[in-house]
Amino acid sequence: MTELLGARRLRELFDRHGIRPRKELGQNFVVDPNTIRRIVEHAEIRPGTRVVEIGAGAGSLTLGLAEAGARVTAVEFDRALLPVLAETVGELDEVEIVAADALTFDFGSGGEAVVANLPYNIAVPLVMSVLARAPNIQSMTVMTQKEVGERLAAAPGTKAYGSLSVMVRHRAEARVVMRVSRRAFYPVPGVDSVVVRLRRREGSDVDSVALERVVRAAFAQRRKTLRNTLVPVAGDAARAEKMLEAAGIDPAARAEEVDLDGFAAIARQLG
Repeated sequence: MTELLGARRLRELFDRHGIRPRKELGQNFVVDPNTIRRIVEHAEIRPGTRVVEIGAGAGSLTLGLAEAGARVTAVEFDRALLPVLAETVGELDEVEIVAADALTFDFGSGGEAVVANLPYNIAVPLVMSVLARAPNIQSMTVMTQKEVGERLAAAPGTKAYGSLSVMVRHRAEARVVMRVSRRAFYPVPGVDSVVVRLRRREGSDVDSVALERVVRAAFAQRRKTLRNTLVPVAGDAARAEKMLEAAGIDPAARAEEVDLDGFAAIARQLG
């Protein structure tokens, strides 16, 4: 079994390379071996699985993925960390280190899964970008801030359910698969974390742009009825009501009561 990076070894590496975690980059490195192996297990890694890891950092999760037999493209934005990453995983044949910004990285160039301890500040744009632009990525297993993770996976009728939840459901099934203690990180973050597992599914036949227009308008004022919130999309309240009735949605309903199929039905009325 591979020796994974614990807190002591990580601090030694950082001291030797003169590294200090950068708060502005959301750098909190997972250092608990049990947490790392559980993430890999939830990602359903098999020997030969081609994984893109975002924010490889010092290589703690990278080592866990390699241990499971994955072929890993380890993407890291902070060039100061590259020497550390090279020391921990650079000699592994199954790992390729890439210095790149994950938000501009070409996920379509290879890989079938994303596994990542995501910096909190890029979690949402990254997940949505991969779902929209990289159909080759069939699954994502990402650790992120608890509130963000719950929004990604939220179901209708729950407090966390919002426009993000609907647009994720348009392309994937998402669920929170584990909660992560703050003590699993170095440095210890000020927020709780969860791991979200997303599996790509066939999108509905509704136009994504139309769907997003409807969803954003619907959730813009959560306390108002759809009859009122959809006025900017429909043009006026009377047309909004007709659209909703044609879609089989109660005009007096509120956004958090409507599932993906309901929003898709409304969006089709824009045509």
